[in-house]
Amino acid sequence: MVVGPNDLLSEWVAAQITDIDPDWKTVGVLEFDWSGPEPLTTDDLGAVAPLRLTHHSWKGRLSHANCDWVLPRSYRVLGRLPLVHNQSSNSYTSRWRLGDQLARQRAWDRGDHDWQDPGALELSPADLEQALNDGASVQNAVSSLKVAGLSEVDGARLTAIFPNLISLTLDGSLGQFTNAGELNRLRSLKNLFISELFGMTKADCLLPGEVPDLEYLALDSVPSEYALAMGARWRSEVFNGTSVTISKARKPEWVKENLENPLRDWDGREHISAARFKKAVEQFKKTRREVLAVVGPQQDESTLARLTDLGREYALAFNRLDGRSPFIETEEREELFAALNTVLTDLELALSRSLVAERSAILSGVEGARDW
Repeated sequence: MVVGPNDLLSEWVAAQITDIDPDWKTVGVLEFDWSGPEPLTTDDLGAVAPLRLTHHSWKGRLSHANCDWVLPRSYRVLGRLPLVHNQSSNSYTSRWRLGDQLARQRAWDRGDHDWQDPGALELSPADLEQALNDGASVQNAVSSLKVAGLSEVDGARLTAIFPNLISLTLDGSLGQFTNAGELNRLRSLKNLFISELFGMTKADCLLPGEVPDLEYLALDSVPSEYALAMGARWRSEVFNGTSVTISKARKPEWVKENLENPLRDWDGREHISAARFKKAVEQFKKTRREVLAVVGPQQDESTLARLTDLGREYALAFNRLDGRSPFIETEEREELFAALNTVLTDLELALSRSLVAERSAILSGVEGARDW
């Protein structure tokens, strides 16, 4: 049995470890329908039962999932109780969230079907910029902040306006993160996720002595200098209850090479080889050059016919690249279409006219030939 505090309930919650998978480094975590003061022994839990979820579309299923086997530092092992469920779960979650489902279920049971975490805030980059304007009010009540698509963010301004963050997710688009070292001011921080933001150096490293409660650190596609420094500082904290995941450390030259590459996320993706990534980028650049050469200020039938051919050639090229060992799944398929759409959107801005017919022509060519 493990127990830990939950901020939504302002109480302690409990769960049972049902199984361990050493290959995947995960544990099965079955939540219990219990909350209360910090228990000292399993006797303090009373007659507990597993948590069954009936909110939204759960239909009475158990709150049972596989989590990273690093026990978060705010949790502790309470003792042992007989196993109440002896089957493994098919669900996986990126981190432990004991009590969050219990809070949602209790809200549902009291008739609040639209309940949301009152401290959670998800903003667009424009909304964040407005929130960080000079003279903006400090938002002490916000404990969780998530922003995606960032082109820039200032850590000094962010921590000044949101000083009580427990969870912070910053997802960029080759964006610049200045004053990242100011995150050390977030003394209550438990979860930090940063993706595709740059400008950070080893001097911006988060320090265990400044953010002693950190339980999850996930960095993806960040500067190599920053990634190495953060890894050196935090990997030893795994034994104290901090889960550390660092992937796709990027050199400065990588950023320069991929500024206009909408397929850059394929680089380092687990099931995509370096050779396939290189060929995919070459094909995209080839198609982009040809589209730019064909589309002009005025629309004509020959242009539309050529765009249909280019769409077909694009699809066939990726059919060949997918080959006998397919790697283009739902996410990659959407990214291939998004890459083409980016080319046409940029052209619309450059030409100051709509390219509805041109977009339809190239996409029809793709749809008529793709196997992915």
